[in-house]
Amino acid sequence: MPNPGRPFPLRSSSPDALHVLLLTTGSVASVKAPLIVQELLNYENTLVQVVSTKPSMHFFDAGKLEADNLAVGVKVWKDEDEWATWDRMGDPVLHIELRRWADVVLLAPCSANTLAKLAAGLCDNLLTSLLRALTPETPKHLFPAMNTYMYLHPHTSSHLLAAQELGWEVGEPASKALACGDVGMGAMMDWRDICLLVAERYGRRRRYIACNNEMPLAPMRMSR
Repeated sequence: MPNPGRPFPLRSSSPDALHVLLLTTGSVASVKAPLIVQELLNYENTLVQVVSTKPSMHFFDAGKLEADNLAVGVKVWKDEDEWATWDRMGDPVLHIELRRWADVVLLAPCSANTLAKLAAGLCDNLLTSLLRALTPETPKHLFPAMNTYMYLHPHTSSHLLAAQELGWEVGEPASKALACGDVGMGAMMDWRDICLLVAERYGRRRRYIACNNEMPLAPMRMSR
C-alpha cells in the first residue's frame, strides 16, 4: 500500500492565483523566511510553499511557520519528504510536483554553497533537485546571502553569471554589518523589497491599504 506521506500542494482553481515557491538555504538570512511568507500572503490571490535545506532550518522554526499559516496550507518541504510518497513506478515525485505547482520561484537566501551547486548542476537534496528540474519558462529570482569575502571570491562572480545564463534574475545584495561581525557586501536584499518585487512584477495587490505614515520601501536593484 502506498505511503501517504504529506499531501502535495494543490494548485488553485482561480486563474488569477500566483503560486510562489520560496527556497531557503544555509544562510543566516533564512531567519527572514517567516516574514517573507507572511508578507506574501498579505497580497490577494497569492499562495506560498517553502522548500528548505537542512542547514537553513537552523535559523527558523519550520513547525511554527506551518502552524502560523495552517489555514492557507503553507508547508515547509524538507529532504525527508522527497521520497516519502514514492513506492513504485508511476508514483508522484515531490521535486517534480513542486515544480509543476510553482508559478514563481524565489531562492532567498541563496548561500554560497547552493549557488555553487546551482552553477554546476548538482542535485544532491530536494532543493537542488528542484532547481535542476525547473523549466526555462519558470520565472526565477535569486538573492545571494553570504560573508563579504565569500561574496567577493572569484568563484561567486562566475557562479552568478552561470545562474543568469540559466535564466535566474539576481537581486543585488546589501552592504552592512553581517551576523559574523564583518562589515561589507553580502547581506541578502531586504526581505520587504523581495516581496515588493513579487507584487510589482506579478501584479499583486495588498489585502489592505497601508497607513499613510508607513515608511516607503527603498528602490529595488536587480540585474540579469
